[in-house]
Amino acid sequence: MPDLASLRSGPLTVKIADNTKDVIAAQNLRYRAFYEEMDGRPSLSMARAQRDFDHFDDYADHLLIVDTAQNQSQIVGTYRLLRRAAAARAGGFYSLSEFDISALTSQSGKILELGRSCIATSHRNGRAIQLLWQAIAAYIFHYEIDILFGCASLPGINPNKHRLPLSYLHHFHRAPLCIRSIALPGRLVNMNRIPKDRISPRDGMRALPPLVRGYLRLGGFVGDGAVIDEEFRTTDVCVVVKTDQITQKYHRHYKQRLNQNGFH
Repeated sequence: MPDLASLRSGPLTVKIADNTKDVIAAQNLRYRAFYEEMDGRPSLSMARAQRDFDHFDDYADHLLIVDTAQNQSQIVGTYRLLRRAAAARAGGFYSLSEFDISALTSQSGKILELGRSCIATSHRNGRAIQLLWQAIAAYIFHYEIDILFGCASLPGINPNKHRLPLSYLHHFHRAPLCIRSIALPGRLVNMNRIPKDRISPRDGMRALPPLVRGYLRLGGFVGDGAVIDEEFRTTDVCVVVKTDQITQKYHRHYKQRLNQNGFH
């Protein structure tokens, strides 16, 4: 596992869940975010347990943000990370339920699926999500990940309400064919809803959720077609990021820190 002990922001620290209690706490946080705050529709078993869970949880690494300022440490952020070998044991990647990702999985390098990202309402001030991304960079660097991908969501299931951000993504950020995902037949929602010459890239970027903007700033792309997720009541796109830029920034950052402390 990568060493995340040095990553912190005030009382916030980072860890990979190493026990069942931590995973359950992450699932509780996800339930509050996806089903209580948003318009998701949990299964009966999820509603009874007040947890968001599926079988992928048993195989993934759960990245956690912990607030140590409380009398009892509280998990306030989480991201689920699923590497190729773990996905093979789980029967595939989660994204396969919505997208054909064969172009991605045929790549010879190491790939990582990201999902189930959420931050507690009390900590949505930017520090927690920044710390999560620093930890993901460390994780990518440690495991030498070449490509990361995952489903990213726009709230609501009416694609017409998202015609600007969907069209902007389609025209300006579509992935190269060699790594491009395609929404599954029967689920594909056309993203090309506004002609390219009628789109202001600035307005298109502003219309995106912060998480999707974050992926794009890392050089991310999206696949062909969106998918309506009835359970979470969202419109999903598949985002792909080549990690070269992330690992270079991470390497420069930590090399600078080591040099400042007298190490080479």
